[in-house]
Amino acid sequence: MTQRKQPDMACIVCGNTKVAGLEGWHATCPVCSYESAALTDAINAHTGPEVNEAEREAGLKALRLENFRVIVQYARKHAPPAGRRLLDVGSAHGWFLETAREQFEVLGVEPDAVVGGRAAARGLPVRSGYFPDVLADGERFDVIVFNDVIEHIPDIRSALGACHERLDSGGILILNLPSSSGFFYRLSKLVARLGWKAPFDRLWQKDLPSPHVHYFNPSNLRRLVAGQGFELVEAAELPALRAKGLLERLRCAGNVPLVSLYVQYAAILCAIPVLRMFPSDIIVGVFRKKAAG
Repeated sequence: MTQRKQPDMACIVCGNTKVAGLEGWHATCPVCSYESAALTDAINAHTGPEVNEAEREAGLKALRLENFRVIVQYARKHAPPAGRRLLDVGSAHGWFLETAREQFEVLGVEPDAVVGGRAAARGLPVRSGYFPDVLADGERFDVIVFNDVIEHIPDIRSALGACHERLDSGGILILNLPSSSGFFYRLSKLVARLGWKAPFDRLWQKDLPSPHVHYFNPSNLRRLVAGQGFELVEAAELPALRAKGLLERLRCAGNVPLVSLYVQYAAILCAIPVLRMFPSDIIVGVFRKKAAG
């Protein structure tokens, strides 16, 4: 089970006092809308339900690969003209490394020894451990990317500071993460208030080895990152649902009767065009390291 601790009630974005949220471990800032969770990770020491990595790959890979191709385009667009060195923090299965290595010299860092080991066994350049501890002194990059990772890191300010230190002049930081402004997240909060908290807990990844501890929107994310020496150069949204791979993603959600599975599949396919009218649950921020002084 994911461990819980007493929430820190000072907002990491604006410094104001947070208020209690929808669960004992959840808190929100009434000023800047930042949300936090007092949950701790259990990477490499998880004792709760096992994550089926084969099912996870079947359900997520198609969506992630499509979004990763877009992120590589952002990296190529904003990287310094001669920039080639890219660091993927929390590289997991190595899908982003595989996508980016045609354009960049890539390196991955992955704290989960099992998942990172599988990626390394496929010949991908992955170091096992935590960022920035596993980097050599003086190792620098032109691009640092966090794909669905930064929201898991408790000491996010230190992580952003390490990014600033490890980026060369003009280097860029790309953050791809869930959004508290997204349609599904806001819907989960609504049904949680009505008494059904399972979707809300699931979006925070409670009781999984690495739960979310932050939820940002584009505004408070920009404010936090700017405070660590970066300027926003591009902000965007990515689809939280794509038709490709959707059926596999539904199949890995549990033992759903076949008829119900296909009814859900058809309903979501029809809903995808409508959902484009609402804020996405995935945001991307591309930030450039500011020059000293």
